[in-house]
Amino acid sequence: MADFDFDAVVVGAGAVGLACGYALSRRGLVVAVLEAGPIIGEGVSARNSEVIHGGLYYATGSLKARLCVQGRRALYAFLDSHKVAYDRCGKLVVATTTEEVGRLDAILDQARANDVEGMEQLSKGQALALEPELACEGALISPQSGVFDSHGYMLALQGEIEAAGGAVVTSTPFEGASPLDGGGYSVRAGGEEPTTLTCRLLVTAPGLAAQAVAATIEGFPKATIPPLHYGKGVYFRLTGKAPFARLIYPPPIPGALGTHYRRDLGGQAVFGPDLQFVDAPDYTVDPGRAGEFYSYIRKFWPGLPDGALAPDYAGVRPKLHGPGEPQGDFRIDGPEAHGMAGLVTLFGIESPGLTSSLAIGEEVAGRLGL
Repeated sequence: MADFDFDAVVVGAGAVGLACGYALSRRGLVVAVLEAGPIIGEGVSARNSEVIHGGLYYATGSLKARLCVQGRRALYAFLDSHKVAYDRCGKLVVATTTEEVGRLDAILDQARANDVEGMEQLSKGQALALEPELACEGALISPQSGVFDSHGYMLALQGEIEAAGGAVVTSTPFEGASPLDGGGYSVRAGGEEPTTLTCRLLVTAPGLAAQAVAATIEGFPKATIPPLHYGKGVYFRLTGKAPFARLIYPPPIPGALGTHYRRDLGGQAVFGPDLQFVDAPDYTVDPGRAGEFYSYIRKFWPGLPDGALAPDYAGVRPKLHGPGEPQGDFRIDGPEAHGMAGLVTLFGIESPGLTSSLAIGEEVAGRLGL
């Protein structure tokens, strides 16, 4: 690490930033992860479904398809070895009308193309035998899907980085970077004690701030920064006994996977997220949206009682597509994209970013030639 304060600096201590720091630490690098907020993982990583995705839907050859499957396999092994709680409960993708049954065929074909293990088509009777309160005309089962303790996972990643001699520093916003003569970067970090530190490698993974962070790197080609769209989703929690053991998903909607059901690790039922494009991050949950949730959920669970949904929380996804546009891929831009050696910038890391995080870290290390 001669002449540098750190081998690498990672911007953002959410799941993906920490996974990038972990991947670099595993290669013997001393890493500093800078987090603007007061605690790790309080941004996008704290406001999601905590679902471990199988990798069914994503386009053949996309980063999402490859990294979701690789990341899921690595994630279960990591959770086991670090004793982080999870429930590999499986998922049913349900067709609630005969018209939707044909869509299941396409999803099954895509899942198999993506090398997702254990996928099977179920008849209506087979699905109801597994989940008697379900209403559907047919379903797919993804046995590799599950839910997990995402904060416990992030704490384990932080522990690995620190055990390797690195540092995860909160309340320390990244304020810009400049390339150094001969390679590496000078990084300006703010907070109560602003400082400048040097590093050989720089990775930016700050979620909703990805575009703003890239714009503060001296010499970064602004034309390569994609537009940012805020995709808000709200969740409602069920007051009462969870009706299903497995994740229940309808077929995807344009731009997202649709409002789905999960039983969290505490045994409570949660529905969401929906998708609403907003002009700025906003985490309020309008109780008035419950009406849409009731009608949507009753398509697959007609037994949902009146008055059983309580507003829970909201998340905002850093989308690269706007309303009515098809959902795009992750953007993981190395020197081949922006022309700056030793730098990788991540954009649009929304679902399945949490599931994919360990594989994203490995991909970033590869883009840096490690």
